[in-house]
Amino acid sequence: MEEQEQLIESPNRLKRFIKETARVLHITKKPSREEYFSIVKVTSLGAAIIGVIGFTLHILKQLLFK
Repeated sequence: MEEQEQLIESPNRLKRFIKETARVLHITKKPSREEYFSIVKVTSLGAAIIGVIGFTLHILKQLLFK
């Protein structure tokens, strides 16, 4: 019984997913060159900060737990 309900729901879920995906693609826009480079800068800075924190923790671990 439950298997039949899942088979009936599957096409509805797929249709809803496609509809929501189309809606998202419709409202998105291509960023301007300035917006794009701002995003790249912020993302790069965040990755660099995370890398420095990870490297620092690794060095501290090596020094403290020889």
